[in-house]
Amino acid sequence: MIPINDMLNSGWIFDLYTKEEFDNLCAGLRNEARSCNVADNSDAIKDYFLDKMKRNLKVVLCFSPVGDTMRIRSRKFPGIINSTSVDWFHPWPKDALVDVSYRFILDIELPTEEIRTNISIHMAEVHLSIDYANMKYLKNERRFNYTTPKSFLELIDFYKSLLTMNRALIDRKIQRY
Repeated sequence: MIPINDMLNSGWIFDLYTKEEFDNLCAGLRNEARSCNVADNSDAIKDYFLDKMKRNLKVVLCFSPVGDTMRIRSRKFPGIINSTSVDWFHPWPKDALVDVSYRFILDIELPTEEIRTNISIHMAEVHLSIDYANMKYLKNERRFNYTTPKSFLELIDFYKSLLTMNRALIDRKIQRY
């Protein structure tokens, strides 16, 4: 975590290159630096390299807001907050949830498309109702509970496996009868 913090703060990863490797990089950039009106000395070329690296290097860090880990790391390593853009993901709209669930249950054999559509709508409603329950939980217990797109996909997979299991059970009972 310390190298990431240093890189975010300074734009440079210490001890990434040996002296020889870095000299070769600078020698390779010498002509490009001259064409950009950079002085022909090692410090200027090094600054040119660092500036170019800062402009072109993109780092994606993903942290879950669940628990204290992100808060503790943010205090220990301020570069995570000071030198980054935080992108909060918002809940999916109902239409998107319906579309996703519909596509994931297309491979299930159902009697009519109306049933498939109603199952998709129900799955979206169930997922959205969890958000309401999470708000009540936060109000009552003063603790967060998160639902993610992954939990919605797990709901769909659980439905498919439960349906398959129950169909097999019914088929066995029919055969036994």
